Amino acid sequence: MAELLHNPEKLLKARVELLQTIGKDKQVKESDITRLPFLQAVVKETFRLHPVVPFLIPHRVEEDTDIDGLTVPKNAQVLVNAWAIGRDPNIWENPNSFVPERFLELDMDVKGQNFELIPFGAGRRICPGLPLATRMVHLMLASLIHSCDWKLEDGMTPENMNMEDRFGITLQKAQPLKAIPIRV
Repeated sequence: MAELLHNPEKLLKARVELLQTIGKDKQVKESDITRLPFLQAVVKETFRLHPVVPFLIPHRVEEDTDIDGLTVPKNAQVLVNAWAIGRDPNIWENPNSFVPERFLELDMDVKGQNFELIPFGAGRRICPGLPLATRMVHLMLASLIHSCDWKLEDGMTPENMNMEDRFGITLQKAQPLKAIPIRV
């Protein structure tokens, strides 16, 4: 929601997609999500910029390994920085900008097959909650956008929102979002 309120034109685009696809008086259902490509792109872009867990589960190196001329010694612990991958300018054009449209053109998902986007990890250590989390995030976000208009608290504008992250085991906004629903 923070990225959408920071980029109101993207919030409007998602809302229009929901209204055109579902209508005004129906509730969003899980089966509707596949018909909402822009909403899906918003979620992927949010996972890219703000992975819930910035550092994935550590791996222990089983033998000395050479990566681009750098030797990683046996028994070293290696962490994958999903946050840095999502903001790497060698992978992403305008990496610090919220651009969901990039995922309308890319055949990429968060299920661990595309190493440019691995907010849930990959392989045998992938997050077991991925299926539930992705379903719930899509459904919850669609329901929030569809059921209400949203505004920032008094005195706050999209331009002066603090979009910095606070790092820990999980990634959070440095300053919590205070959004006000407006019933439609």
